[in-house]
Order: sequence, then structure tokens, then C-alpha cells
Amino acid sequence: MLLLVLVLGVGGVATYRFQVADDLLDDWLGPREAASPAEVAPPDGIELGAVEQPSPLARPAVAGQLDPRAVRRVLEPELRDEDLGPHVLAAVAPIAGGAPVVVRRGSATAIPASTTKLLTSLAALAALDPDTGFETRVLQQPDNGSGPARITLVGGGDPLLASRPVEATGEGEETRWPPRADVVTLAKETAAALAVEGRPAVRVSYDDFLFTGPSASTGWEPGYVPDGVVAPIGALWVDGGRPENGFGRVADPARAAADEFVAALRRAGVRVLGEPEHRRAGADAAPLASVTGPTLRQLVEHLLLVSDNETTEVVLRHVGLAVAGTGSFEAGTAAVLEVLADLGVPTTGARIFDGSGLSRENRLRPETLLGVLRVAATHPREDLASLLSGLPVAAFSGSLTDRFDTGAPEGRGRVRAKTGTLTNVSSLAGTVTTLDGVPVVFVLMTDKVAVEDTLEARDALDEAAAALGACRCAGSS
Repeated sequence: MLLLVLVLGVGGVATYRFQVADDLLDDWLGPREAASPAEVAPPDGIELGAVEQPSPLARPAVAGQLDPRAVRRVLEPELRDEDLGPHVLAAVAPIAGGAPVVVRRGSATAIPASTTKLLTSLAALAALDPDTGFETRVLQQPDNGSGPARITLVGGGDPLLASRPVEATGEGEETRWPPRADVVTLAKETAAALAVEGRPAVRVSYDDFLFTGPSASTGWEPGYVPDGVVAPIGALWVDGGRPENGFGRVADPARAAADEFVAALRRAGVRVLGEPEHRRAGADAAPLASVTGPTLRQLVEHLLLVSDNETTEVVLRHVGLAVAGTGSFEAGTAAVLEVLADLGVPTTGARIFDGSGLSRENRLRPETLLGVLRVAATHPREDLASLLSGLPVAAFSGSLTDRFDTGAPEGRGRVRAKTGTLTNVSSLAGTVTTLDGVPVVFVLMTDKVAVEDTLEARDALDEAAAALGACRCAGSS
């Protein structure tokens, strides 16, 4: 409750209509950073042995069917909680196939909030190479070899490009996951290349023209960008468009990135003349230096784990580029639905205006989210399963770290799910294994929650998911 009070009072934003409450302060302070499991120290007094390759399981996990009556018997009492409001949708199905058990109270679609990220993630993994990272380059314009060199910083849509190298532990391992590329390293490589050419002075420009169209979704509340809830979405920024100090977002992320790059060049001994100019790199510009960010697979796991809105919107633009040749919100959302339909995901009734779920205009059936999870789990392309490995674990990681403290204890560690929260909206979509060993996918959605019941509704959904983990719901195959 204290955290809720803090949200409602930050920066004089009073209620802000609780519009972007996914994990409460995360949108303002930035998504919490995730250490890799190897970096989590064991408790004092416990020594862990070396990790060994496990032996094969004695038998595979049960892939059987669910007993619909058992599922309803467990789920329906949880979904009658008054804190959930009058519009509640749920769908549960075995991962291996079979008809879903659907529970509805109200219309067939609901506002999905951040569970929308599941759609964007699956489409990106399917349409792009999951093992490729996005490159930030420095190009040099041709000249006669005298005078200052003309170089251009070109954004390639790396959403996690950093303003400086990530601090390392004593063992040299990075403290943040996934690893970041940074403009300081890029500046040092640029300085070294210029030194080889004997060019101590440069003029710098910056190019963020990879993406097109508005930098904010037409489905977003007008105050999202000016109030610093989300950065203007572009192909070049550092630190997710956040300022070095304080809250919110910078007004011009591309220029802020260029300024950081110029400052790093100067520290590397390069004389930079004038201010950076905003212009396209020439078609005849030659590569001078580059850094490559995390792979798409890592980005998907990151954005799902910590519900990173900016990273998701950049990934959406890349999906638009890959499918339609245009990196805009409009092209990206259309491409996501096209790719999902091609994968066999049911998209009837789906309307999306962004990739992250910040838009209150988005509408999804629970069957669409269920289909996304099923495809990720069963598709012959195993790299699509990165969607599942990125899901937070109940009471353990990411946006579920501080949740599942009520309800059946079997839910803790057994449920993996993406959260979604906006004003009057709470959702949860993911996987759980029932107590009798049936792996299932589930979706829980409600979008008419009273503001004062926000935290209670979130707990009610956690309890419903935990009840599935404690359920003996196996049916005959």
C-alpha cells in the first residue's frame, strides 16, 4: 500500500489515472535490472557444488488432457472475487493440444495491458533471426583526406544501447543482463580508426532515420510522452531514453545519444568541431566503427522479464521493417497480427495499437494469448520458445518477484507468467504445471477493476493462477 501512495504522489502527478501501473514505479524509474542466475550469491554458510549435466528424466512430462469440470471447479470460485469487477475472462488449455476451458463474465475481448508484449515477442522471434543483434555504426563521409573528417553516428535500433560500459564485478562478469553495447566503446573504436588515418579532428552528425512515422502510438494517452512515462520511440538513444539523473525521459533521445557519443570522443582524444547535426548518412559513407547489442532472443527474454515498454516498441518497429519494409507503429502492429495468423494463432477480434500494451485501445480475446503461448511451446522452430524462458517466475523473478505471497503455495515457482496492469485493468498470462503433472497455458483478464481495488485484483489473479498449480485436473487422453 505504501508503494501505491508513492506512485500517486510522484512528481505531483497525483493520480495520473493509474494509467501505466504495470509494476507500479517501474515505468518511471525504469525496469528493474536482472542479474543472470549465476550472479545470485547463495545464502551465508551454504556452499554449492559444480553444476553437472543432469541425467535424462525417467519419463517425459504428462501431456494429457484436462478435465474441464475440475478446472472450472478450481477456477470459478477464484474468479468470483468482487475485487475483479464485473468483466472477467479466463482460458486454460493443455500445452499439447485440446479444447480450452473458457470462463467469461462479460464481452469476449478485454484490454490486455502488458500481456500484449507476448504477441510482439512471438512475432519478432518468428519474423527475425533470434540470434542477431542490432548494430550501432559510425560511418565516414568520403572527402579529399584533408581537414576534419565527417562522421555520422547511425542508430540501428538497439533498444539497450548504453551511455557507458556496464560496471563489472571482481571476476569481470557484467552485473546486468543482457550485456549492453555502449557509445563509449564505440567512441574509442572510432578514435582508434581516425588515428590510423591521421585525422585528429571531426565534425559529427547523427542519423536516426531507420524508423518512420510518429514516435508515439496513436492509441496512447496524450500525456505519456510529455510526462516522461515512455520515451519517444526511435532508432537511436542511450539508456532507453532516460536522463542520467532524475525521473522521466529526455525530450530528444537521438540528440542525447549523439551528445554522449561526442563527449566520449573528446575524452578519447578526438577534437570535435561544433555541435552534432541531425542528418542522414550519405549512401557512399564507409564503415568506420560499430558495436552490436544483445541478440533478439535476449531482448525478448529481457522485455518479458521486466516488462520493458521502450524495448518492446523498438522491437515492434523491427517487425514492421522485416515484414512490410516500414518501421512504424502502424506497419509493426499490422505485421505482428499477420505473422501470428500465419503461425496459426487465432486473431479474431484482435486490435492492437502498440507493441507494449500501454494503449487502452488494444483489445484481445484470451484465446489469442493462449494461442501465442501454445505456439511458443510446441512449434517446430525451437527458438520461438525464448518467449517461455523469458516469463517471470512466481515469487522469484522479474515482475513477479514480489507477488504470489497469497493463495496456494504450489503457485510459487510453478507459475511463469507475463503481467499486465493499467487503470482498471489487470491480466496474467503464462504457463503452469498442475499438481498431477499436466503442463498447461492459461490467460486471466479483467478490465473493469475499481481503482481502489487495484492491488486486491492483482492478488486475486495470482491466487487463481496458484490454484491451477495446486489443481489435480488431469483428464483422460
